[in-house]
Amino acid sequence: MAKCVAGEGELPFKVGAGYDVRLVNTAAVRQYEGLKHTDDAHDARWLAHLLRLGILPEGYIYPRQERGGRDLLRKRSQLVRKRTAHVLSIQNLFARNTGGSLSGYRVKQLSELAVDALLPEADQALAVKSNLRVLQCLGEEIARLEQVVKARVHLKPAFRPLLSVAGVGPILGLTIMLETGDVGRFADPGHFASYCRCVGSTRLSNGKKKGEGNRKNGNKYLAWAFVEAAHFAIRFDPLVRRFYQRKKARTNGVVAVKAVAHKLARASYYVMRDGVPFDSVRAFGGNASAGAVSSHMGLAQNQEN
Repeated sequence: MAKCVAGEGELPFKVGAGYDVRLVNTAAVRQYEGLKHTDDAHDARWLAHLLRLGILPEGYIYPRQERGGRDLLRKRSQLVRKRTAHVLSIQNLFARNTGGSLSGYRVKQLSELAVDALLPEADQALAVKSNLRVLQCLGEEIARLEQVVKARVHLKPAFRPLLSVAGVGPILGLTIMLETGDVGRFADPGHFASYCRCVGSTRLSNGKKKGEGNRKNGNKYLAWAFVEAAHFAIRFDPLVRRFYQRKKARTNGVVAVKAVAHKLARASYYVMRDGVPFDSVRAFGGNASAGAVSSHMGLAQNQEN
C-alpha cells in the first residue's frame, strides 16, 4: 500500500486508473506521539495495518459530477459574506459620523444622491459610495451565480421535502443537498448535526470537564446554511420564535440561534432520510393549531439565501 497525498480533484483519475482509492480521515489516525522517527514508508505501513484490521477511518469521496454545482454555491456563499461585510461597513460609518442607524435593507436601497444628503462631509460620502459600488457589483455576481445554479442543478426527489423545513428556500435547499451528499453515510441525526457544526465539544472525566475538542470539525458550509435558515425561521415561524425566545432568556442570542440551527439540522436529517415533510410541532414543541400555522410558513420568503 502506497501513501498517496492527493487533492479531491485528483481522486477520480486514480480511481479510473484502477487504483483501490481510500480517502483516510487523518484526524482519526494519529499515531503515538512519542515515536522518535516517522517517514512516508512508516506512515504507509501504519495505514496498511489499520486497513488489514478493518479499522481504517475513511472519509467520503464526493461524486465528481456534482462538484461543479457545489463549488458554485460555495463561491456564492463567499460573495454573500463579502457583501454583508460592506453593508456592516456602511452602517458603521454612518453610526460613527451621525450617531444614527441604518437598516440593512435601507443600505441596499441607497443611491449616491441619498448618500450626499445623509453625509454632507465629502470624504465620508466618498467612502460610503465606494462601498455601495462594490455592493452593486457583488449583487450582480451573486444573481448570476444563482441563475446558473438554478438552471443546472435541481433538487433530487429525495431532497425536495427540504423546502418544507422552516427557513429553507431554494438556494439553501440546494446548498444542504449538495453539501450533504449521501445522507445514508450518517448513522443518526446526532452525527449529522455534528457534521454541521451544531454541537458542542467537551472532554469529561468522572463527570468533570477536562477540556474541549475541535468544535469546528465538520462542514462550514452546512453550518452557515443552517444558521441562515435559523434566522429566517425565527422571523417567520411562531413555534421557532417561541423556542428561540425561551432559549435566549436562559442564555444569550448567539447560543439561542445555534440551538435553533441544531434543531433544524436534526429535523432535516429525518426529512432527507425518510422523505417526509417538516413538522415544526415535533421539532420545537407546541400545540397542533400553532403547528398548522407554522407549516404554511415553513418556506421563508427568501430568494437570496
